[in-house]
Amino acid sequence: MTNPVLVEVVRSGFTESAHRGAVVVTAPDGSVVLATGDVTSPIFPRSANKPLQAAGMLHSGLSYEGADLALACGSHSGEPGHTERVAAMLAAVGLDETALACPPQYALDEASMRAAAGPLRITMNCSGKHAAMLATCVAAGWPADGYVDPAHPLQQALADTVVSLTGEPIAATGVDGCGAPLFAFSLTGLARSFGRLVQAEPGSPERRVADAMRVHPWLVAGTDREDTELMKAGPGLLSKVGAEGVWAVALPDGTALALKLDDGNQRGRGPVGVAVLRHLGVDVSELAELSAPAVLGGGEPVGRLRVSWSAP
Repeated sequence: MTNPVLVEVVRSGFTESAHRGAVVVTAPDGSVVLATGDVTSPIFPRSANKPLQAAGMLHSGLSYEGADLALACGSHSGEPGHTERVAAMLAAVGLDETALACPPQYALDEASMRAAAGPLRITMNCSGKHAAMLATCVAAGWPADGYVDPAHPLQQALADTVVSLTGEPIAATGVDGCGAPLFAFSLTGLARSFGRLVQAEPGSPERRVADAMRVHPWLVAGTDREDTELMKAGPGLLSKVGAEGVWAVALPDGTALALKLDDGNQRGRGPVGVAVLRHLGVDVSELAELSAPAVLGGGEPVGRLRVSWSAP
């Protein structure tokens, strides 16, 4: 294990705290070309799992393309364009919001949250994934009841796809914040899987996932969100964040990176990811807000985040 990546929080010239984590970069062939921190122990990638799960749904008979497929991979902000499309996805298979197993939650988007009468299942950021899971059950002839049970045939099929894409066995199966099964594997497996998504044959389930996300980044996340901004700024980049400080990105040639901050803090994720992309030669000039978010005091910038890591 090499030294971890470090994100220092510098306020008024004083380093007040630091976030430690791990980063791995894999080549198009899946081999590791850069690693700092622990990149081999299993982690729960949280929502960075979603593109892999979506590929598994397509292998199981889901017919989504384009916008609906992007939303199936997304952690949306609950803006009207997100929730209206989720409702349409459910209606297409004769279901409504009551069929969703995800818990009620306020929208991540502040304006949408304030406009809502209360937390809803459809505004929960994973509702697109859950709608796609239900549609997959309908397409495959599986029961919709219990679709989030790890023993359900849907979840067994998704687990098989995750193993295939990561090249690793699933180390543990947990329960994600949305109630769906969550698969644990290493950061190296996560990076490798994203590289395989972008390199897959056109028209294959894996490539359809990558293409849908890159064409419809707003549906993957929402206004001013990390995934949206990165995929807009970098043509051909594939991006998906996960809770607890996780982020996975693939370049068009299949080079990929995955990172996790040990303490799960989200604010250091952007600076680390952008630093690695810069090292890989990606133009990050349009990602200033991600690379150096302000540390505020009294509503004004009083500091910055500083990334320290060892590159070859």
